[in-house]
Amino acid sequence: MLLLMVMIEILIVDDHAVVRTGLKQILSEITDMIITDEACDAREALDKIRTNDYSVVVLDIALPGKSGLDVLKEIKSERPGLPVLILSMYPEDQYAIRVLKSGASGYMTKESAPEELVKAVRTVAHGNKYISPSVAEKLASHLDFAGKKELHELLSDREYQVLCMIASGKPPGEIAETLSLSVKTISTYRSRILEKMNLNNNAELTTYAIQKRLIN
Repeated sequence: MLLLMVMIEILIVDDHAVVRTGLKQILSEITDMIITDEACDAREALDKIRTNDYSVVVLDIALPGKSGLDVLKEIKSERPGLPVLILSMYPEDQYAIRVLKSGASGYMTKESAPEELVKAVRTVAHGNKYISPSVAEKLASHLDFAGKKELHELLSDREYQVLCMIASGKPPGEIAETLSLSVKTISTYRSRILEKMNLNNNAELTTYAIQKRLIN
């Protein structure tokens, strides 16, 4: 009896061509995986998701304009059954729990080994969650304190992203360029963040981020 291999069809979403090329090289060598499509920003990704079927979306969290977190929420709203694996340059401490709570099927950093990426894609394609042991530990700790929200959990996804970038020492101009926003908009986000978290300045914000391990 001849068994047909079920191919895992993948959409890669990343604004860096070299990253997309690297991912394609890794995954194209796997017999049951095929890179069906790629996108460089949120608009292109959502257009393709609305018109094509994929087994898995491998999504970068730091996209120009609309962030990967925003794209994730739109995907889960329109295609709730489509597995999304977040692949990010940010450490697990910063985003893992937030994206998993938003509906991602897994989270891993771009520093992960190629074989871990393959394992993660296959895991989420089969309907399961992929998390590293360290993220599992954080989730367990988070559940222990589920009734009490940390101050940074009160922020929107974009505010949280700006918080981490300010705390990492990035100037407003660089943050604005990275997020495809104006410097004035970044200043507005900063004011909202300080108000919501009852902080007075960037120094207090940075101290908080370090204490909560939101930055390295």
